[in-house]
Amino acid sequence: MTLVCGWLLYGWIVAVQTKTKKTLAKPNIRNVVVVDGVRTPFLLSGTSYKDLMPHDLARAALTGLLHRTSVPKEVVDYIIFGTVIQEVKTSNVAREAALGAGFSDKTPAHTVTMACISANQAMTTGVGLIASGQCDVIVAGGVELMSDIPIRHSRKMRKLMLDLNKAKSMGQRLSLISKFRLNFLAPELPAVAEFSTSETMGHSADRLAAAFAVSRLEQDEYALRSHSLAKKAQDEGLLSDVVPFRVPGKDTVTKDNGIRPSSLEQMAKLKPAFIKPYGTVTAANSSFLTDGASAMYYEEKALAMGYKPKDFMYVSQDPKDQLLLGPTYATPKVLEKAGLTMNDIDAFEFHEAFSVKFWQILKAMDSDFFRNYMGRKNQGDQVGLPPLEKFNNWGGSLSLGHPFGATGCRLVMAAANRLRKEGGQYGLVAACAAGGQGHAMIVEAYPK
Repeated sequence: MTLVCGWLLYGWIVAVQTKTKKTLAKPNIRNVVVVDGVRTPFLLSGTSYKDLMPHDLARAALTGLLHRTSVPKEVVDYIIFGTVIQEVKTSNVAREAALGAGFSDKTPAHTVTMACISANQAMTTGVGLIASGQCDVIVAGGVELMSDIPIRHSRKMRKLMLDLNKAKSMGQRLSLISKFRLNFLAPELPAVAEFSTSETMGHSADRLAAAFAVSRLEQDEYALRSHSLAKKAQDEGLLSDVVPFRVPGKDTVTKDNGIRPSSLEQMAKLKPAFIKPYGTVTAANSSFLTDGASAMYYEEKALAMGYKPKDFMYVSQDPKDQLLLGPTYATPKVLEKAGLTMNDIDAFEFHEAFSVKFWQILKAMDSDFFRNYMGRKNQGDQVGLPPLEKFNNWGGSLSLGHPFGATGCRLVMAAANRLRKEGGQYGLVAACAAGGQGHAMIVEAYPK
């Protein structure tokens, strides 16, 4: 099968042996090549996608991928999608989207969830299927529709309604109805908060900013950088993974609509969003609620081609004080497993949940704490800093948007497309997730 364009992802992708780059052979693992990936335009929730359902967006990503790659649907062995807030009518959104996109009803599909790294988990789950020899061709992706989230009756009301459904006589029904109280009607809304701590990520971001002495101005400056770079990339046609989506009954959507470069003066007028009145995290330096979907296609390549696999990494830590530190923990570990250093990386693509993430990464990775965490005894053996000129050069989640279940694929495709455009070899992708979890992987440009 002809590759439209290819990249190697360590652990589920292969690394070429060169004289100048370090590699780590694992000869018993089947090699996997990413062929291509697409996404719908990422839109602010409550805008053009507000009347759709999640499987509509996922289906659009799948059909866009098929159109982009001209891959026959029948060669796909398995489809996996990530999502976070599930629509109860289509809980296995991967299956519903696959059927809607015209894939065979004989093609299995399942849905995974791991908060903001759900798409990452979808991708690496597919890697396991290929590495074990179960599949040769996988499609993985993710979707989130924050415009329409499930709102439940209160638990008391749900119990009453279920009991009424089981009642066998009018007397039983009347007895149950007599127990009804008006407060039963209070709805339960899903919260973007930690179940174990009842805190939102914004509260953790504010505490993180205080712990690492990140000022409001530094956060606003980085947010402005993200929006400015995203606008430049959009204007120059660099966001080539975006495929147009004709919304039924509306115009065709062709680009992300959350990219809004402002000014530091305007951003400074916003009030703290979480810890009031002294917090530093605002709507301007946080990612926004987003609707969107993404999909990627990858396949097994024979070991005889001479490529050798590398690694990806998942981590977990304290979900309260270390909630957003996942990338900081995962990055040094994946570099060490891959036999690489920061200096080997040509493109960094990190999830921007909040602006403070960037500054926290800069300050933490060059600290003695992480030198000790990695077991490095000598002073000066810190992990090092990701250089700003290589970091999220086409914008990030702050500006492009963050559909929880879909962001992982966007990060990988951004790194891959940057490597192709800039002539680099290695890219590093990392993201944090609810529950104090994180993910990192390394991407390598496919050798020509």
